[in-house]
Amino acid sequence: RSTGSVRRKPVQTASAAQAAKPALDPVFLPQTVAYDTAQAPGTIIIDTPSRHLYLVLENGQARRYGVGVGKPGFEWAGTHKITRKAEWPSWHPPAEMIAREKVKGHILPIMMEGGPNNPLGARALYLGSTLYRIHGTNQPWTIGMAVSSGCIRMRNEDVMDLYTRVGVGTRVIVK
Repeated sequence: RSTGSVRRKPVQTASAAQAAKPALDPVFLPQTVAYDTAQAPGTIIIDTPSRHLYLVLENGQARRYGVGVGKPGFEWAGTHKITRKAEWPSWHPPAEMIAREKVKGHILPIMMEGGPNNPLGARALYLGSTLYRIHGTNQPWTIGMAVSSGCIRMRNEDVMDLYTRVGVGTRVIVK
């Protein structure tokens, strides 16, 4: 008969779980940078290869934010306008995404109310009549990566800042 004690695995707290995620590279933190462009102030330019979003400012400057972009096979480019803005948006995954994820064993909801667990995060800026949007994320460690189904992801605090700086009708260039 064994008299040894049972070793229990310590319970991991939410902060410890978050600490286990990779830290965000400081290059993806928001900052004002020199930016030479012919585009008008107020234009958003998303540089997909560098994983940055630029909000063009006056005097050859831009506000630069790190973003997550479309994974291989989901990249796109084009020019649109912001057609709608939403705070804590609900998420309605497209039928194609639901089917694609089901094959992988992931069951997505038909609809998820807005909130901290919602993949769209704190804010969403809808692009034209497409299914694409610039939105927050509940996975901030993915900023700087090609991981989405085509949407442009930002940290919640960054998309909240951008949301206050742009309006419906803002020109968005994805390259």
